[in-house]
Amino acid sequence: MALPEYLNEFVLPVDVRERERHGTVDLYLPDTAAPRPAVLFVHGGPVPEEVPTRPRDWPIFRAYGSLAAARGLVGATVDHRLHALTDYPLAADDVAAAAELLRADPRVDADRVALWFFSGGSPLMADWLRASPSWLRCVSATYGLLSCPPEYGTRFNPAHAVAEAGALPIVVTRVGRERPEFALTVAEFVAAAEACGARLEIVDVPNGRHSFDILDDTDESRRAIEQAVDLVAKII
Repeated sequence: MALPEYLNEFVLPVDVRERERHGTVDLYLPDTAAPRPAVLFVHGGPVPEEVPTRPRDWPIFRAYGSLAAARGLVGATVDHRLHALTDYPLAADDVAAAAELLRADPRVDADRVALWFFSGGSPLMADWLRASPSWLRCVSATYGLLSCPPEYGTRFNPAHAVAEAGALPIVVTRVGRERPEFALTVAEFVAAAEACGARLEIVDVPNGRHSFDILDDTDESRRAIEQAVDLVAKII
């Protein structure tokens, strides 16, 4: 039987590190004893609660956490409760709690943290765009859902919130072969960010698909992953 797509291997070779599990949060630690900046990776969704392998156990997020650690950062993943479209408030609470757990760890520089969102988890970025604490040095979104229909309200709508982002750096990884329903939201977000002068950096993957980092085993994909990670690492 074929594996589910989400269990595909990461297209960039990475030495996957052992992780420390702290409740809903896994930590990937760099090879240093000094407190280091951290990146919290926030998976997409909705992911049904009955899925047997949780996103933080998927190869993609084990790889991103390890890749951050290899860059001298603390990588972290969170198992949040975005099981249905009505669960964004629950998931937002989970992400906020994970960020505080991460910042409280003595191996983390609590004043230098980035939040990195993926796919359907990207609406959770909106809260942080509207009210970014001083310790939040960067937000990032990879093949993100960056706008939502009006019936979902404005709280979880990054394209609406970006006007309040101020000087917060934003990194967006944009794929050229995106699903149409996602591509429209990315275009709306980019237009809104440019209109308000937001500090937006775009990593383009012209031939990439949604989930290019596990679907498109190409040099272009590998370069894009490394470019995005290097950008975030440089900013924080």
